Amino acid sequence: MMSQNRQTEKDRLTASNDYLVNLKSEIIVEDLHNKIDLLICQQEQYKKDQEMLLKIIEELKDKTY
Repeated sequence: MMSQNRQTEKDRLTASNDYLVNLKSEIIVEDLHNKIDLLICQQEQYKKDQEMLLKIIEELKDKTY
């Protein structure tokens, strides 16, 4: 009986630890998703800026000729 109680307590601690590890992993994955989303938004903005700069360069080039 006491052996069963000790095993039950070990199982409970293991389950609690597993839960905390899984929770931490979920938080880390969510943070990575947010960072990737931010990078994608920045990349889209950089692409728009680049297109705008290329357009300005073309306009300037046309004016000089």
